[in-house]
Amino acid sequence: MCRKFILASASPRRQELLKYIIPEFEIIPADVEENIPQNISAEKSAEFLAVKKASHISEKFPESIVIGSDTTVIINDRILGKPSDDADAERMLRMLSGNVHKVITGVCISCGNIRESFSCVTEVEFYPLDKKDIDGYIATGETADKAGAYGIQGKGCLLVKTINGDYFNVVGLPISELKRRLEKFILSLE
Repeated sequence: MCRKFILASASPRRQELLKYIIPEFEIIPADVEENIPQNISAEKSAEFLAVKKASHISEKFPESIVIGSDTTVIINDRILGKPSDDADAERMLRMLSGNVHKVITGVCISCGNIRESFSCVTEVEFYPLDKKDIDGYIATGETADKAGAYGIQGKGCLLVKTINGDYFNVVGLPISELKRRLEKFILSLE
C-alpha cells in the first residue's frame, strides 16, 4: 500500500504549496532530461514532463505516492523556459509585455505503475513594460530560475495586469485540483 509521499521536485514553491495538503513528504528531485518530443504540443509539454519525472522516481520507490510537476509559460505557441542569462530574461519579458500568455502546470501522481496526470491552464496578462520596468525586475534576481523569467509570487506580481484561472498554478502547483485528484487516487489504491 502506497502511504509515503515523495515530491519529485526541488522547487521551494512547490514544496511550500504541497504542505497545505500533505504535511510530511520526502523531496527527491527527478534528474531527467527535459526534452520534448516533436509530436507533443506546447500545451501538453508540461504534463509530459510531469509524467516523466514522476515515473522516474516511482521506478525507484514503487511503494510511495510520487508527485511530479512541471510548469511552462506559452505565448504564441512558443514555450518560454527558464532564461539562460539576463539578456534572455529581457527577451522573454519583452515578449510578455502587454500580452496574454498561458501558464500550464502538468502534474502526475504515481504509485508503482499506476499513474494519473492532468494539466491546469491559467491565462496571465502583463502590463506594457518599458526598459526601466524590465531592467528593474531583472535586477531583483527573480528571473533566473523561473519559466518565462518571472515569479508571480514575488515582485513579478507588479508586472501582472490580470489573471484568469488558478493563481497557485502560476506559482507552480495547482494545489486545489491536486488535493481533489490525490484523494481520488488514494481511494483507487484501496
